Amino acid sequence: MLTGGALIVALAVGLALPLYADAMAGNPVRLLALPALLVLAIIFLYDRLVLLALVLLLRAAGDLVFESTRVDLGGLAIGFGGLVNAFVILIAVLLVAARPERFPRRIASAWAGFLVVALVGVALAPNLGDAVRTYLGLLSYFAVFVSAFYFVKGEGDFKVCVKLVLLSSLLPVAYGLAELAMHGLGGLQAFRMKSTFAHPNIFAFYLTLVLLVSLYALKSPAVRLTPLRRVLLTAYVPLLLGELLLTQTRSAWVACFAIFALYALLFERRYLVYLLLAPALALMVPGVRERVLDLGSGNEVVQYAKLNSFAWRLQIWEFGLRWIRPENLPLGYGLGAFKHFAPVFFPYSGGVNFGAHNIYVQILFELGAIGLAAFAWLVARLFASLRHMAAVDRLGAFVAIALVVEYLIISASDNILSYLAFNWYVWFVLGAACAVAAGRAAPAGAVTRAQGGAA
Repeated sequence: MLTGGALIVALAVGLALPLYADAMAGNPVRLLALPALLVLAIIFLYDRLVLLALVLLLRAAGDLVFESTRVDLGGLAIGFGGLVNAFVILIAVLLVAARPERFPRRIASAWAGFLVVALVGVALAPNLGDAVRTYLGLLSYFAVFVSAFYFVKGEGDFKVCVKLVLLSSLLPVAYGLAELAMHGLGGLQAFRMKSTFAHPNIFAFYLTLVLLVSLYALKSPAVRLTPLRRVLLTAYVPLLLGELLLTQTRSAWVACFAIFALYALLFERRYLVYLLLAPALALMVPGVRERVLDLGSGNEVVQYAKLNSFAWRLQIWEFGLRWIRPENLPLGYGLGAFKHFAPVFFPYSGGVNFGAHNIYVQILFELGAIGLAAFAWLVARLFASLRHMAAVDRLGAFVAIALVVEYLIISASDNILSYLAFNWYVWFVLGAACAVAAGRAAPAGAVTRAQGGAA
């Protein structure tokens, strides 16, 4: 198996060498891309799970670097990030090939339905290159989800995945503090923290995930923290909340508040008092206050510059849905079609290819009613799988289910499917939780055989 893996890596590196040779000149970051790729290849040959853990540890801080390595080669944009994505998909394929007994067939069947419809969407897409990149992104989310089943060999391994996500946040949070210092404490009204991510919204959604796993690490008896680590993590949570406020992403605020309110109702009622005080304290921050008050104005349809963000979203959803013809309703217009056709159907686009800012509208437009049904079935299968985790780890089941709920909430107002790094962490945590749930739900004999095969 090692020889086969080495051959695949050698071929991949061989193909990448001439491409980067022409593109690396004059860019020091690109000069480091090939050595970094070779390091990844060596770790890949040593231990694929170690490589995946390293990628997840650093991926949250990778967008800035990856963007600077992207080059246009004959109309095809390629960069170091794309090669890392390919490694992740390849890791999942080889893990499944080595130990097929751990492959999550039941939940994977729901994933397969959505991916098959998305593949049809590639064939129908108005821009094939963009559609292929989007599809490979979706495929990488599935790869990370499946790979998590190979991380989790027992009920206690879920905490390892949680710690990995927590550690991945250290660099982005530190960079956020540096970004705040460079901006200055004055003039926070116009400041939106984005840290190492491409947009403040992505950083905000990532922080909501980190806050959820921080809650698990602090409250779960399965996670044993030393007194010092408990103090540090307890102090880390207010820092995460502060940076979340500074992203000025309202949908993330709503999702975070809803999840913590649900936790307070189910586990610790005294937290409801803190939640009642939280909005009043948040409104003391000038930027937060302005973002909230902004929703009260700019609701008249005049032009994009005079619409607030929510009113603008309502307009693009309405025009997009009205543009769908009955014959395109079953399968849509193809992956990436919403952005492609936005200047055509949306009179306030100003010629800009806007995304849908709502994955339900996006999926219906691009993959049709069949695609939306396939996505709904995937979510339903997730809920059905995760409920089994409660018998093993009630708080872990809450965190995983809350993460799905949070994902659904923020999906109603943003282009979540295109946020690759955030999706990797979401699906990694959900895959780990489903692995624990599947181990509990399987018959005892099947679990014993699976553990014997993994030995």
